[in-house]
Amino acid sequence: MANFSEGHICHCLRHLATARRNAVITISGNRQKTGKQFVEDVLSLARGLLELGLGAGDVVAISAFNSDMYLEWLLAIAFVGGIAAPLNYRWSFEEARSAMQLVRPVMLITDESCQGGWYSNLRSNHIPSLRWHVSLSSSAPSSDFINTWNVLTTEMLRKQYSGKSDLPLNYRWAREGAFMICFTSGTSGRPKGVTLTHAALIVQSLAKLATVGFSENDIYLHTAPLCHIGGISSAMAMLMAGGCHVIMPKFESKSALAAIEQYRVTALITVPAIMADLISLIRRKETWKGKETVNKILNGGGGLSVELLKDAILFFPRAKLLTAYGMTETCSSMTFMTLHDPRMETSGQHVNTVSDKKHSTTTAHQTGLGVCVGKAAPHVELKISTDGSSQVGSILTRGPHVMLRYWGTQTPTKASHQDSGDENWLDTGDVGSIDEYGNLWLVGRLNGKIKSGGENIYPEEVEAILLQHPGIMSIAIVGIPDARLTEMAIACIQLRKNWVWSNASSKHSAKNEELVLSSEILRQYCREKNITGFKIPKAFIVWEKSFPVTTTGKIKRDQVRTEVVSYLQPALQSSL
Repeated sequence: MANFSEGHICHCLRHLATARRNAVITISGNRQKTGKQFVEDVLSLARGLLELGLGAGDVVAISAFNSDMYLEWLLAIAFVGGIAAPLNYRWSFEEARSAMQLVRPVMLITDESCQGGWYSNLRSNHIPSLRWHVSLSSSAPSSDFINTWNVLTTEMLRKQYSGKSDLPLNYRWAREGAFMICFTSGTSGRPKGVTLTHAALIVQSLAKLATVGFSENDIYLHTAPLCHIGGISSAMAMLMAGGCHVIMPKFESKSALAAIEQYRVTALITVPAIMADLISLIRRKETWKGKETVNKILNGGGGLSVELLKDAILFFPRAKLLTAYGMTETCSSMTFMTLHDPRMETSGQHVNTVSDKKHSTTTAHQTGLGVCVGKAAPHVELKISTDGSSQVGSILTRGPHVMLRYWGTQTPTKASHQDSGDENWLDTGDVGSIDEYGNLWLVGRLNGKIKSGGENIYPEEVEAILLQHPGIMSIAIVGIPDARLTEMAIACIQLRKNWVWSNASSKHSAKNEELVLSSEILRQYCREKNITGFKIPKAFIVWEKSFPVTTTGKIKRDQVRTEVVSYLQPALQSSL
């Protein structure tokens, strides 16, 4: 039966081959490809995969740096009905092997990103499902490895298997429209494989086109890895728009700024860590040409602090700045909020108003509203599941953006909540509320809450307040064991440049010339911002090194907590 109405991400290819035929679509290293060239390469690769014997529903694992060929592989795999399974190139071989044992790929694609130990480990750790290995490395694989494995290259597939003209080139689909297995970032525990559909990627792309405003006139810089849902979903949106992709192997702030200036980049996505790195380097530049070209920035992976937002507005004055809230299980962004739009005369006032509502008003904190993350995208339905005693509860969602299931399980959703109509919802694992205007207010992670003295503390809520302080660059609040309270909230902070820490108990005087912080100063700051007493951290630790983070820049709280407990072990033993 013909699938006339089924969505497929390869719908974008005809537009690229016609309307964008002669326009440069990808810039990757020294390679530039027009729409026509890009589509021809995707189709020739798809022909090669069909002739090789790759079937609908077969899983293909990819562990590689970003490149134009990575994008072509994603589309070619989808074209023939395969399911792509991007692996994080930062993983160890053991982590990657665990993921492959879960999804059982028939093909593995690698490049120099995992060349250090992968080849030798593959010899001694056979993956039974693997039939082919493809190398994307700029240098050819060793002859020893070629003799051990059935090694192919992209060009070999295109040339050797594209000779037959009678091969069918209609789209194919895997069962249930599955397109990709995208692994969670793994902030705690083993990453899980999230099964996403063509429809989910399409509606996500359309939401970004409508909200962010990506268009064929944009020059988009890939800052996020294509193994992460944020990088994949924004790349797909730009493919649908027909814009130009400027692709770096991996993010590095100096290379990113050089690319922005060289190619006159207009759009990019960030996480707070990426934005901070860019701004830190821009400050040291005598001239900054990017301020004239960048006009769209979408931030995810956590909110920008007030100071970071001010810097972003200063150094990207023409950019519409948006923030998004989402997760892998919902195919990236569920809500969007404009932080700054230079086209609006009252834009600056709007930012101040949002900031006040999020962080200053008594009502917001007394009702547990937390941090505003904007309104739901048009295709997303949200609701709050509460016990009836509060407007704050579990954030639930449903719609075409939601994953099919975790790969290898039969459960279609992460957690099943049933309303009066017996309809299933996905439990995001987050806690929040929705106000009368439809804004979602995020309080924190349900599994990240700190139980202190019988009260629930959500670290993200308090962190958002303290990040407003001009002396704090970064913060992580964790709970450690306490004999009286069960858990005690400890704030680990990184100071901004020129600020110093004082152990003195007296409050800092405005007359002092030094920029000084202390535990008492920060506690008083929390009180002034109307943080309820039990939520104020019991102790503050100055974190001298970098926080451990995931690929999206999120702080690994479990690792921070372990280090804090180890650091405070003598004191904890005496109190327990």
